[in-house]
Amino acid sequence: MFYRFARMLLRVIFKLLFRFEAVGAGLIPAEGGVILASNHTSLLDPMALGIGVERKVHYMAKAELFGIPGFGAMITNLGAFPVKRGGVSKEAIRTAIGILREGKVMGIFPEGTRKDVGLMGKRGAMSMAFRAGAAVVPVALIGSYKPFTKMKAVYGAPLDMAALAGDGSPEAQEAATELLMSRIREMLNTGKPAQ
Repeated sequence: MFYRFARMLLRVIFKLLFRFEAVGAGLIPAEGGVILASNHTSLLDPMALGIGVERKVHYMAKAELFGIPGFGAMITNLGAFPVKRGGVSKEAIRTAIGILREGKVMGIFPEGTRKDVGLMGKRGAMSMAFRAGAAVVPVALIGSYKPFTKMKAVYGAPLDMAALAGDGSPEAQEAATELLMSRIREMLNTGKPAQ
């Protein structure tokens, strides 16, 4: 209930402030584990990634945020779970895989950190997808979050994980990551869902 209210409120705010538009959200599978894998340039990206989607989106967030009175409870209700400083722990990966195996949606930024330029994908998202049997949907967040300028979330068709999985080796994961990042780049350039 809280998640749906917060999503509705953020949709209104983003529409008014950033002229926000979600394109291709209908391509996201209606059920089963799904990873929404996006480029990452701003602290607002998790909100932009999730508000265009009808399903609840879960995220990893810095453990320190959960210690802030009130804020920690709020982001937990919004689907976040903690990750300790210094990288993603095995415990956080197990939690993420568990969420995906339960048939839920995870929002992931393969670049790992916010970047203004470049898309050097890390294969953690693909590793989790292979292990959890989850679909992977490329997402391009286009815009600068400057007030009254256009902001767009473009969702592409899910990658064909059966064709990409191969033997699940690091090489297969690397090839799948390269394909994912190329789809995100394509959508950043065209503003249209990649098929």
